[in-house]
Amino acid sequence: MSTTTDRPNKVHEGRNVKRFREMMGIKQEGLAASLGEEWSQKKISVLESKEKIEDELLAEIAKILKVPEEAIRNFDEERAVNIISNNFSDFKDNATANAPFNYYPTFNPLDKLMETVDELKKLHAEKEALYERLLKAQENK
Repeated sequence: MSTTTDRPNKVHEGRNVKRFREMMGIKQEGLAASLGEEWSQKKISVLESKEKIEDELLAEIAKILKVPEEAIRNFDEERAVNIISNNFSDFKDNATANAPFNYYPTFNPLDKLMETVDELKKLHAEKEALYERLLKAQENK
């Protein structure tokens, strides 16, 4: 059985507009202002409660949100969560299964930090020695 034939397409376009709008950090008032003078925050709220949005309006909203119309039209949160949960693997699984990525460093980050601090101390000592030589050269003139 395929999931596409088991249940009808339950995509709620208004809810998807809201999701994409929130992901883009745009408030309802901002979307309303971008759509024109006849739009208000309340009208956007009503629009986001609609299951189906007119094609021309959806195209305009998609252009404002800078996402493809199909993304708004076809986004299904349930399927997205299912894909993520089926494809996510824990770091421990990757390490034990000889994954191509090593998530566990073979060095101690604190050791690397201390090496950097030691290098900075050496550079500072060299700078002081150079400064002393410059002062002596200046005195000799």
